Amino acid sequence: MAGDASPASPTFPELVLASASPRRLELLGRLGIVPDRVVATDIDESPLKAERPRAHAVRLAAEKARAAAALAPGCVILAGDTVVGAGARILPKAEDEATARKCLALLSGRRHRVFSAIAVITPDGRLREALSETIVRFKRLSPEEMDDYIAGGQWHGKAGGYAIQGSAEGFCDWLSGSHSGVVGLPLYETRKLLKAAGVKVK
Repeated sequence: MAGDASPASPTFPELVLASASPRRLELLGRLGIVPDRVVATDIDESPLKAERPRAHAVRLAAEKARAAAALAPGCVILAGDTVVGAGARILPKAEDEATARKCLALLSGRRHRVFSAIAVITPDGRLREALSETIVRFKRLSPEEMDDYIAGGQWHGKAGGYAIQGSAEGFCDWLSGSHSGVVGLPLYETRKLLKAAGVKVK
């Protein structure tokens, strides 16, 4: 009918990714999501005394989200943290060859767990959280395999000293859980939380 206004298009809040990780940005793209902004946060990621891997991941994701929310008020904030745990031990992010080698030697021939936590803060300040837990088993690594992997440099800055999206996937003979969570952003949990926060997702 003439004069009728067309229905207004739905509006969606601005999405801020609280991470400078290219891996998380690429994983978001698999969901058809491009954040409006990327805000890198700088928080102390040191484990607390007696803190276990699961709690460490959840705490850091929430702290990163809160830090980004202070810089981008009125937005939907998405933050994440991925922790590799061997029993109660939190494996570090490998920043040097010696650390990477120690991590690989510890993971060789055994199972470990990867905890990938995400935190979403909505414009009204509400915090939503989710956690993906994945069990990964590595084959027994020979000294030559470790030497070759170390020489390739894919371990640098990676939790537990390896990146499963690279050649280290060839070490994994069994995985139960979320592959994307091990990479750095569990897509099922991320999609669910972002939809609940009012972000347009496919």
